[in-house]
This record gives sequence, structure tokens and C-alpha cells, in this order.
Amino acid sequence: MRRALLAPLVAVSVTGCSLSGQDTPCTKIGATSQVSIMWRPADFGGRDAARIRLCVDGTCKERSSGGPDDPFASLSVQLPEDIGASTVPVRLIVTSTKSGDTVVEDSTRARLKEQHPNGTACPPTAWTATLRAHPDKGLISPKGMKLQ
Repeated sequence: MRRALLAPLVAVSVTGCSLSGQDTPCTKIGATSQVSIMWRPADFGGRDAARIRLCVDGTCKERSSGGPDDPFASLSVQLPEDIGASTVPVRLIVTSTKSGDTVVEDSTRARLKEQHPNGTACPPTAWTATLRAHPDKGLISPKGMKLQ
């Protein structure tokens, strides 16, 4: 009797989660739900000439703008994993490190898109949005932004 119970357990462990062995093999790429902004540091002056502050749904992160020789920089605010397909308020404030003056201030609502880095049949599911911080236009789409 003991062998009869052990055989199905061994079969499940060898074939994956399904008894038929038809599950898609999953990679283990991690992902988190988040809103990100990208920018070209050269757009905001010399090395660390500005402080970039990103606020999403009441949670804020900030960092320096980076060096003008860097092709791009980014900043992300993590969201709850179970946030789902929603729209979240996003606010950008860029201040000069030299004078403390606000250089750019903008806000928008970002629609989160479902992401499956390991395929739709595999975890995790992340909800993300990416925007670009532009010195004249504020928060815009990153579409067309060359990362070189």
C-alpha cells in the first residue's frame, strides 16, 4: 500500500505540477509591479545637476540626475503586487541641486500593463508603466527614446 501512494508522488515531482507532464517549463525571471521613469541625464545639465523625484499613488522616491555621459537613467516606485490593471496618479518634480529651484513639475495618470516575464502560464505577474522625464514636456511616453 505504501508503494502505491509513493508512485504518484514521484511521477508528479518528475513531470512538474501536472500529472500529465504537459505544463510549460518556467524560467525564474523575477519582476515587481512598479511605475518607472527614464531620462537622459544630459537633458538636465552637468553631473548630478538635478534631483529627480517620482511619486506614485502617495509613495515617493528620488535620486540625482546622473552624469551627462550616461546614455540614460531611471527611477522606479514599487507597487503592491496585487494592484492589478488600474490607473495610478504619477507626479514628477525635478529641482536644481545648485539653486533648489523647480525645473520641471508635472503629473499624469499611468495605466498599468500586465507583464509576464516568464510567459503567460508562469509566475510572476507584474503590473508596470514606464514614462519619460523630459526637461520641457514633463512626463511623456518613452516611445522613440534611443537608449544610446
